[in-house]
Amino acid sequence: MSYIQRGTVAFRNTSVALFFGGFTTFAIMYSTQPLLPEFSREFHISPAVASLSLSVTTIALAVSMLFVGSLSDVKGRKPLMIFSLLAASLLAVFTAFVSNFHFLLIFRILQGLVLAGLPAVAMAYLSEEIEPGSLGIAMGLYISGNSVGGMSGRIMIGMLSDFFNWRVALGSIGILSILASLLFWYLLPESKHFQPRSFEIGKLLKSMINHLKNPGLLCLYGIGFFLMGSFVTLFNYIGYQLIAPPYLLSQTIVGWIFVIYIVGTFSSTWMGRLSDKHGRRQMLWIAIVIMASGAGITLCAPLGLKILGIAIFTFGFFGSHSLASSWVAHWAFQDKAQASSLYLFFYYVGSSIGGTAGGTLWSAFGWGGVISLILGFLLLALLLSIRLSTIALELIDNPDNPHQGT
Repeated sequence: MSYIQRGTVAFRNTSVALFFGGFTTFAIMYSTQPLLPEFSREFHISPAVASLSLSVTTIALAVSMLFVGSLSDVKGRKPLMIFSLLAASLLAVFTAFVSNFHFLLIFRILQGLVLAGLPAVAMAYLSEEIEPGSLGIAMGLYISGNSVGGMSGRIMIGMLSDFFNWRVALGSIGILSILASLLFWYLLPESKHFQPRSFEIGKLLKSMINHLKNPGLLCLYGIGFFLMGSFVTLFNYIGYQLIAPPYLLSQTIVGWIFVIYIVGTFSSTWMGRLSDKHGRRQMLWIAIVIMASGAGITLCAPLGLKILGIAIFTFGFFGSHSLASSWVAHWAFQDKAQASSLYLFFYYVGSSIGGTAGGTLWSAFGWGGVISLILGFLLLALLLSIRLSTIALELIDNPDNPHQGT
């Protein structure tokens, strides 16, 4: 059976399908982030409690991702991805009709559990079905769908909630996601190279334990935790500051701030090229320092400087995340896919914990409290990256060590 090659109808359909899949996943996942001030106002809850609408989704997704990939080895790639997208889309529609915040959280937890089906399986599907020479561009289109979905979903939510209300906004994202999911189902070719395997929970748990004993991977998992915790914290609460005096921006304008994500597309590839020339260790330090500098600039009162700070912070985040995540495979002696799943687990747990903790500091100390948490997280990430470099140098002096982390 031949592999899907670039330039064929099957390749185009696969790329478009995975673009829609990535768009749907990340549009739904982050759909509540611009609505946190709306939830605080309507349900009379604190910013920290409102942030749970995002935190419970990401932590449910983090846990689910540890097992969904192995489940797809049994049930198949495409059926699991279709179920994931359609179930999450229907739940997105249901959230528009909830009567209280507790029911909204229940639906958001369920969304996180089922959303894991696409990110945990998509790359496995592509690696099995696409010819190696065309895999890079197919992966790139899938990842671009992720970023476009996360960005445009937030923008649409902001505009629709401004012109109508948050229920219309969430319902509209759900309906749009159903249409995108049906297109995914129609366009994505059936698996031809998938070989079903049995689900071995013992082997899976043993693999996780082995990775958690690897000091280099532990440093990278901690770095991912603190990077994502910082990133989500800033974007969770910047809306609260910008809709209040002296800025008094509308939800539409606040939503459009997420267009800053575009700088991340550039920084991730640019820093990746620089890391090939100067080494990952040095570039990771620089990227974290850039994040901290951007966070500090957001303390300035002028709106222009605040937006500049957000852009610099975002530039540093996407660069540092791309460096850390790509380094995981170099530290994993075996079961590299499971090592990457654990990285994403800590990454999304950081999103949940940091994103909610930031709300407590916002209520107590305002924007200065939020930035203090972010700078604390980034300092810990920098210390872990320095420790990672020390471990790498120790491995150079001990070539018999199987974990090649340099």
